[in-house]
Amino acid sequence: MGTSNYLIEGVSGTGKTSVAIELQKRGFHVIHGDRELACKGDPQTGEPLDQASIIKGRADFTFGHRHHVWPVEKVRALMADKSHQATFFCGGSRNSHQFIHLFDAVFVLEVDRQTLRKRLENRPDDEFGGRPEERDFVLRLHESGEDIPRQGMVIDATRPLAEVVDDILARCGGGG
Repeated sequence: MGTSNYLIEGVSGTGKTSVAIELQKRGFHVIHGDRELACKGDPQTGEPLDQASIIKGRADFTFGHRHHVWPVEKVRALMADKSHQATFFCGGSRNSHQFIHLFDAVFVLEVDRQTLRKRLENRPDDEFGGRPEERDFVLRLHESGEDIPRQGMVIDATRPLAEVVDDILARCGGGG
């Protein structure tokens, strides 16, 4: 494995992308999971979906969300890269159970319902959670906690971004 690998999770709107950008500004190696790894696959096996299912996922955002996965072998390969002191994987996948045990630590960004609603309402329509029906779906996921890893350390993401990142880095042993 690489020197240290960390997963930063949370429902849409909790700040994963903002944390990733701030970590990059501070010189850390970051994998934007929702941009660089995400594909549509079976959440149990991680196997890619067929073309018809992918088309269905584009039409039905709940189906697409349930089949939002990361290729396990690609995650493993990135984790094995020893050229970085620390790598932060930021994003969510429905098949994290296949690789979550490989991370040195898992952080779960958490915000209250009011903060989450406000953040989602400020999103553009073309970003997940920006449309009313997606917003309602994300708020239901927030309430249920069904997409959140149970073994993660909860991070209060209502604080200013610099404080959130400082907290994560402190829990990584002072600097990631």
